Amino acid sequence: MSDIKETEITEKANHLAITEENKEDNERPKWDNKVQYLLTCIGFAVGLGNVWRFPYLCQVYGGGAFLIPYLIALVFEGLPLLHLELAIGQRLRLGSIGVWNTISPYLGGVGVASLIVSFLVGLFYNTILAWVLWYFFHSFQSPLPWQGCPVNHNRTGYVEECMKSTPVNYFWYRETLNITPNIEINGTLQWWMVLCLATAWGIVYICFIRGIETIGKAVYITATFPYLVLTIFLIRALTLPGAVDGLLYLFTPEWELLKNPEVWLDAATQIFFSLSLAFGGLIAFSSYNPQKNNCERDALIVGIINSATSIYASIPVFSILGFKANSNYNNCLDRNIMAITNEFDIGDQNVTRENYNNWLQHLNATYPEQIENLHLKDCNLQEFLDQSASGTGLAFIVFTEAVIEMPGSQVWAVLFFVMLFSLGLSSMYGNLEGVLTPLLDLHMVPKWMPKEVFTGLMCMVSFLVALIFTMGSGNYWLEIFNTYVGSLPLLIIAFFEIISVVYIYGINRFSDDIEWMTGRRPNFFWQATWRVISPLMLLVVFLAYVVVQVQQSPVYMAWNPDYINFPMYEELPYPSWVFAICVLLSTVPCIFIPLVALYRFVQFLRRYIAAKRNPNPYENDAYVVECQ
Repeated sequence: MSDIKETEITEKANHLAITEENKEDNERPKWDNKVQYLLTCIGFAVGLGNVWRFPYLCQVYGGGAFLIPYLIALVFEGLPLLHLELAIGQRLRLGSIGVWNTISPYLGGVGVASLIVSFLVGLFYNTILAWVLWYFFHSFQSPLPWQGCPVNHNRTGYVEECMKSTPVNYFWYRETLNITPNIEINGTLQWWMVLCLATAWGIVYICFIRGIETIGKAVYITATFPYLVLTIFLIRALTLPGAVDGLLYLFTPEWELLKNPEVWLDAATQIFFSLSLAFGGLIAFSSYNPQKNNCERDALIVGIINSATSIYASIPVFSILGFKANSNYNNCLDRNIMAITNEFDIGDQNVTRENYNNWLQHLNATYPEQIENLHLKDCNLQEFLDQSASGTGLAFIVFTEAVIEMPGSQVWAVLFFVMLFSLGLSSMYGNLEGVLTPLLDLHMVPKWMPKEVFTGLMCMVSFLVALIFTMGSGNYWLEIFNTYVGSLPLLIIAFFEIISVVYIYGINRFSDDIEWMTGRRPNFFWQATWRVISPLMLLVVFLAYVVVQVQQSPVYMAWNPDYINFPMYEELPYPSWVFAICVLLSTVPCIFIPLVALYRFVQFLRRYIAAKRNPNPYENDAYVVECQ
């Protein structure tokens, strides 16, 4: 009799579970069409790093030679992880926490870690958009405000700090950031940055207010407009004098640099972070797909377009950098020629850029002491090309300085910063989706609270926390978050993701799911990368990253006008308390992986002990449903 009762209860539990799953599937939002989904994934993957991180790595690590480790990392690390995330999200139709809870309750911490990383990255990422807005608003002025030094308070000359550095540096470090000499001096909130940050979060909220319903409409602009601007810049940049020098510098391979292990490490991490893996956003986006969708083809499309965009963006960037290097080189020559002309009586003969080296050699041999007293600059085109910059340095210093020299500089400045804002906004959708979807799937949002209100509260909290980046020391803190949040935690999360799917969920079961969704079973390449190659690469990259970090003492570059070698950056070590925060940012998201597993194990022990004490646990139907 008890067996019959047990069977009835089990059937009742299964029926309840199936009913809930069908109900949830019908209620879950869906993309309007496939184009919206692909544009959203591409917009999330293609971000600011494609424009200012990838070209920098190419420049530092041997130009075209860097493409070899980059493409190897794409094929054996990036694409397999991208396919895995899109497939598991589409099959289970849940956010990051829900997916890993479904595979095993002990893996819920993987989703929590992704949620925390997405939240923290969103904080500083949207601050960069606030900086972009600040420059955008000033791009309509004529002349551009970073084109010349401002007059000092006494109106007796120009501001000394600007004269010692450059107008571009002064506008960035003083007018925009009002940066402090070091990270231990916080400074005050900069009201103009607070307003820009509030505007940036307001725009994000408007685009995100109804989830994929509004995101799907916004991506038609935010995901496609950057390609239009990049194409316009490409056409214009290729016509600039010196563009060929920049392209030759970019694509001329230096094969010797491939012997440096850091090249391979940076290539592996670049493709990993460029595809926005382990944030949870891609899992969330794919969960809104119909289950009979070809996720393998989607992964290939998103991955290839992302990498192609990095290469495509490098062409106009380095064409403009070549133009800037040539401009600086010619200005250097002109200053030296003027100094020589004023010092020596050279008659009817002219010193030009073309014959400058011959004149200099002649005068050095004839009047060595006078030439030495002139303190002529060493004008070397290669050195100007070697002045690399990445991140904010490329966008807000190098590129803005190059725009000044271009005819119609206001137009190019507006286009450039609109493009950066569009790239960043598309990536912010994924960061917020990686936070919001898991919370909604876990029913952590009160039923009485509309989703729009909860989204607004989340943006408000994010804005308040991000105020730390609007202080005088904000740029230093942003670099810390960028370095320590967006690196080690993502490697650990991705490693647990692939191990969970392959060895806990089961590679055969996962392959069955993909065959059911796409109509064909994963081929040998996917099987080999998921089982061995990708986990091994992640483990090697993780260990190499830890070894490199342990061997190096963490330092940061401070902008200090009182520094004896100013305008050079002052290299300072992090104070011990700041270094402790760096360690916390790297470890806190990952701590939730073992903590959640431990919590689940304690729950299991409590239920096990309770079941031992109660000889007939099936008297409680809820207990059966929970077990099922």
